Amino acid sequence: MADTSTDNSTSSAGIDLSQFYQVFFEEAGENLENMEQLLLELDIESADDEELNAIFRCAHSIKGGAATFGFSDVAELTHQMETLLDKLRRHELTPTAPMVDVLLQSGDALKAMLGRHQGSGADAVDTTELLFNIRAMVSGEAPPVAVAASPAAPAPAVAAAAVTAAPAASGQRTVELRVGPLDNPALAENLVELFKEIVDLGTIEALPDDASLAGVRRFKVCTATAESELLDLFTFHVAREQVSFVAMGEASKPALAQPAADAGYGFFDAPEAPKAPEGYGFFDNAPGSPDKPAPAAAAEAPQLKPVAAAAKPAAKAEKPAAGPETSTIRVSVEKVDQLINLVGELVITQAMLAQNSRGLDPVVYQQLVSGLTDLDRNTRDLQEAVMSIRMIPMSTVFSRFPRMLRDLANKLGKKVELVTQGEATELDKGLVEKITDPLTHLVRNSCDHGVEMPADRIAKGKPEVGTITLAASHQGGSIVIEVRDDGRGLNRDKLIKKAREKGIDAPDTMTDAEVWNLIFAPGFSTADEVTDVSGRGVGMDVVKKNITSLGGTVEIDSAEGYGMRVAVRLPLTLAIMDGMSVGVGEEVYILPLSSVVESFQVNQDVIKTVGGSGRVVEVREEYMPVIELEKVFQVPRFDWEHNSGIMVVVEAEGGRVALLVDELLGQQQVVVKNLESNYRKVNDVSGATIMGDGRVALILDVGSLVRRSRH
Repeated sequence: MADTSTDNSTSSAGIDLSQFYQVFFEEAGENLENMEQLLLELDIESADDEELNAIFRCAHSIKGGAATFGFSDVAELTHQMETLLDKLRRHELTPTAPMVDVLLQSGDALKAMLGRHQGSGADAVDTTELLFNIRAMVSGEAPPVAVAASPAAPAPAVAAAAVTAAPAASGQRTVELRVGPLDNPALAENLVELFKEIVDLGTIEALPDDASLAGVRRFKVCTATAESELLDLFTFHVAREQVSFVAMGEASKPALAQPAADAGYGFFDAPEAPKAPEGYGFFDNAPGSPDKPAPAAAAEAPQLKPVAAAAKPAAKAEKPAAGPETSTIRVSVEKVDQLINLVGELVITQAMLAQNSRGLDPVVYQQLVSGLTDLDRNTRDLQEAVMSIRMIPMSTVFSRFPRMLRDLANKLGKKVELVTQGEATELDKGLVEKITDPLTHLVRNSCDHGVEMPADRIAKGKPEVGTITLAASHQGGSIVIEVRDDGRGLNRDKLIKKAREKGIDAPDTMTDAEVWNLIFAPGFSTADEVTDVSGRGVGMDVVKKNITSLGGTVEIDSAEGYGMRVAVRLPLTLAIMDGMSVGVGEEVYILPLSSVVESFQVNQDVIKTVGGSGRVVEVREEYMPVIELEKVFQVPRFDWEHNSGIMVVVEAEGGRVALLVDELLGQQQVVVKNLESNYRKVNDVSGATIMGDGRVALILDVGSLVRRSRH
């Protein structure tokens, strides 16, 4: 579609509308997400009026905003969607799966259009096929199996004209449209082009100005479109009171008439008798408003469901929808991050004051000690409150999978149901953004490799519809996200065979857990052929790498023939963590508390040497590798006769190691600082923090230490 050549940054009143663009884009994005969710949840067999009205309102709001700001391509597509949805909610048409498909595809196109208007640099979106299909469905026809999407192919345009020509033959009429008085000469000159860009009116041409109508522009309109729809369209660009229709050649300016042919559509009254505002859209008494009472003529029409009957569920849905608008405020992420950094500095300062006050006599400095205690409590409460601002529910992540899974299952010819659990579980926004891609790959894996074809499932005694479950829950200081399926599970022999073909050491004595972890090897794939879904040898190793970089772990459990479970464990936030401080010589290191299993004193004689260099210790009949932090980080010693006598058992990536340290200093919340952005990457270190005495302490990467022990 060609871009509009008119300047859409100002309204007829000369107001700069570009200042409102960001709000429109954000609200349009929310409406598109909501519409997609509602379409995916729509029960085609028994569609609920409330759901259909809610979907209609999403399209209606986007159309109103797009036309107001002059985004004509968005307004045109949403206008056609709105027409189809209006017929569905009036029960003039019955919902079908192809209708849901075309509406979902339209939502994708709208996202691309909005992104382009935001400056993404993407190519213009061709909506020829979508518009043709929607118009065909509106007219009650089934769209063809394949329609040329290129504007160069005239077939869709010709067919679309044939679809819209049918009602024109019976309802074509000529009316005079009067617009004005207008203060903006540029808008007056471009009215015809603006109207033509948004909707096919039939024909529209300018008429000579009438001296008795100062500043009023006159147009001859030949169309089959209802005048109610015309008013809806024109009032996107000019005020409603400036628009009127009169019979051709009539001298006076009468009130807006409602032709008998349009009685079944009219949702608004004459301007002389305005109704109370309905509270949505960009104008009052909008056509298509579900809360607008039906006129008597509409009630008499046997083919239409009375509007009042459909208004009740929609009205109920409107009240709670207004809540978030009045109880929330939009704040940029940069401001939240700045607030979190300041709170982090406050935590460090509070820890410094607490450490320096330990030597004070609480009797002499009673008020000071009491004030510091209050500061400690208030700082912790403030820290938790500020951190909760960045916490968002997992439903934000889960909501994108129903659509993806629906499209993927259709492509693969499978039947899959998605079940979500723990959507209210909250996770740091920074983690949510980074965990989405790994989870997407895991869900696609379950659908492609895990769930069998319907015929195969029935042959195995399973229901033909497979189930993929996404679950989130809090466990200690971590969040665990699980992806489960009831598919074929992992085949131990096949995995070992594939591993040996790739030169990976895979003895038959490997435990099941070790065999399952083979799929994380770089370039490893169990797909028998390469498709656009899988089989390219890129995937699970990247998933594990991304999750590990977030301080998380991945665990796999599987039973052949019954399904597979992948559990991702992540810290709740990347900014502040609970840690255990340990001392080695004069240095202090921080261990993530979620990785610490236990600690105990040990004598040097119970540590055994294996293979000349490796050392192990027996803990309750289990041998664990021993890692001396003193040697790993080359900590200088000044007390030469000192022997480290404390071991801390930590676990990560399915393995455990015993760390040899000098002393346990205690546990505390620490503010995590990125070491790479301030210094450089250091092996076996995931970050750093500032202690109460001002010193820098390194936060250890437990996963890296476990991998070190394996090598």
